[in-house]
Amino acid sequence: MMILFLVFLVIFVYFFIKFLTADGDFTLLSKGKVKRAEIEDKVIWITGASRGIGEILAKQLASLGAKLIISARNEADLQHVKQQLKGKYAPRDVMVLPLDLTSGEESLRLAVEKAESFFDAAGVDYMIHNAAYERPKSTALDVTEETLKAMLNVNVVGPISMTRMLVPYMLKRGRGHLVVMSSAAGKTPAPGQAVYSASKFAVNGYFHSLRSELCRKGIKVTVVCPGPVETPNPRTGSTERRVSSERCAELIIVAASHGIKEAWISYQPVLAVMYLMQYMPSVGYWLMDKIGEKRVEVGAQKGNTYSINLLFDKKKES
Repeated sequence: MMILFLVFLVIFVYFFIKFLTADGDFTLLSKGKVKRAEIEDKVIWITGASRGIGEILAKQLASLGAKLIISARNEADLQHVKQQLKGKYAPRDVMVLPLDLTSGEESLRLAVEKAESFFDAAGVDYMIHNAAYERPKSTALDVTEETLKAMLNVNVVGPISMTRMLVPYMLKRGRGHLVVMSSAAGKTPAPGQAVYSASKFAVNGYFHSLRSELCRKGIKVTVVCPGPVETPNPRTGSTERRVSSERCAELIIVAASHGIKEAWISYQPVLAVMYLMQYMPSVGYWLMDKIGEKRVEVGAQKGNTYSINLLFDKKKES
């Protein structure tokens, strides 16, 4: 019995340490490396590709031999990104397709038709919905109607409308993979980011439902939920521990190439909160209620809104 106990203890300690140091959920990390065969020679369309994670995704996918279509609103920025890409088809054969997700159905339909015509009309194998709109943190009641509409149009209406235009082409081919950039804020309450959180919950609901409807017809969906990610222009004085953009992009490609349905990318404590909300929601909601007001205050002061110290209500000295 003592030997069994010691074995159990060693296993428990091992997984506990792995959990504390993880930058993604266990299913994602268990997959190891990217399956290059699932990426090489595939046509991959990325929105929001002019900067941030989208740009880094383009660089990593190009190096893996993908045929890329890159989109964002600013064509000059896209051309700049294109010239930096290196790979089997890059930069020469990278297709630049300027796109505004708020431009309406007809404009999006034309963009989809163009994308489908590229590479000798090979069609889009992967659609990576990466473009997003996010504003500085504020209380739920302080969000303006303008911000509300802009965020929902870019984060929800745009990707759904594009998907409605694109998926019929995928269905005709009997294959296609949608990779959707959601957020940890789409899995847990996000005090100070209520509308952003609402937009990501909406995205999760739509694309998981879509997968359930179409998975037997060859359509795959991977929903990616990152927590805080370090961008090329980090906030001055930020003490938040963030996953690097390069690591985040790598894990996104791992998730897509292995066909994972949902992937979480974050360090602690965000990852732990996501597990709580998934498996012990009552505890998770209690936790978020406890820190909610404090998180809004800290966000307004541009402090660390992911710190475990939010649990402790320290009174300010007068």
